[in-house]
Amino acid sequence: MFSTLRKRWWLSALLLITLVAVSSYVWRTSSHNSDALWQLISQRCVPALASHGVPTPCQEVNQARGYVTLKDRNGILQYLLMPLNKLAGMESPELLHAATPNFFALAWEQRQLAVDHMTSAQTHVPDSALSLAINSQYGRTQNQLHIHISCLRQDVRQQLDALTPSLTSRWQTHPLGPNDYLLRTLQPQELHQTSAFIRLAQELPDAAGHMGHYGLALANLPNGQLVLMAIRANWRQANKASAEELQDHSCQILQSAS
Repeated sequence: MFSTLRKRWWLSALLLITLVAVSSYVWRTSSHNSDALWQLISQRCVPALASHGVPTPCQEVNQARGYVTLKDRNGILQYLLMPLNKLAGMESPELLHAATPNFFALAWEQRQLAVDHMTSAQTHVPDSALSLAINSQYGRTQNQLHIHISCLRQDVRQQLDALTPSLTSRWQTHPLGPNDYLLRTLQPQELHQTSAFIRLAQELPDAAGHMGHYGLALANLPNGQLVLMAIRANWRQANKASAEELQDHSCQILQSAS
């Protein structure tokens, strides 16, 4: 009798722990406006461009290339690049269509926004200090695809510099920051030739059917190559695949670069 009660107690405790873990993993609440970015694009930036010729509060509405850019309120130089059309995020099937704009390549081009933003402060912003990141379906707060253009964490920069000689065009697993990431190198022109989303789906065995489970990041390497970094959500490890964790919006890295 006692053994049966103890087993039931342990099963109940395990169930409670699992429920807590899942609730913290899928952490968005119904009170949060997950469409705030889309509403900003569709109800403010695009109409402002049509009415006044200036896409305020966005920096740019590029209708020909299908994207908008916005200075994020968080971070001294963080910008967001987003689709002009409604596109939820990593799980959106449109990202695997060749006709969809190559948003990661566009975002890397738009890193110049961060450089220009700091020019007035006479702060040098080298490519080595910059990065891109997009969070998984489970690690984001907004249901409009947005790529973070921001500073790379100083410790992650040091890790990537140390790993550079061993990195290749084949995916490898390495710890970065608090989690393990899959890393592979890219030549700069390869970023433009094939979308990072399509590359992820084609090259990792389980990615195509579970794109929403992945976050992606990009940075440069000392040898002139780029490094694509992928992380897969794992609720057992309380890992929501928020690749943004590799970034530092306070840009401490610029202090060492100056």
